[in-house]
Amino acid sequence: MLIYGVALLATCLVIGMLVGQALGAALGIDANVGGVGIAMLLLVIASNSARFKDLSSGAAAQGIQFWSAMYIPIVVAMAAQQNVAAAASGGLLALVAGVAAVVVSFLLVPVISKIGRPKTKTQQSGEAP
Repeated sequence: MLIYGVALLATCLVIGMLVGQALGAALGIDANVGGVGIAMLLLVIASNSARFKDLSSGAAAQGIQFWSAMYIPIVVAMAAQQNVAAAASGGLLALVAGVAAVVVSFLLVPVISKIGRPKTKTQQSGEAP
């Protein structure tokens, strides 16, 4: 039943590419602006939506989960490769901006991981852990 995952992935990719091309045209850029990222967001939203709950059970769920899990690392690897090549040819400022974004992202991981986590008894009573 991997075919359902492939169909959902392909649909999200086509829609994302069309939106990315339209966004690029609206900005006056002859390129796809964020189409793969938009497709990735659509895939995450679609695979977790109530509309696809019927497809998300049994063997079909395995296909959708497999391609959802595979798509995000592939997109990140593709984007990282493009960004490094562009930064290397773009000069020092592009490299500094890229390194700063990575450092800030790493620093925000503990902050973001605390969001939505229930407080423990010691945190609720105000005692130091």
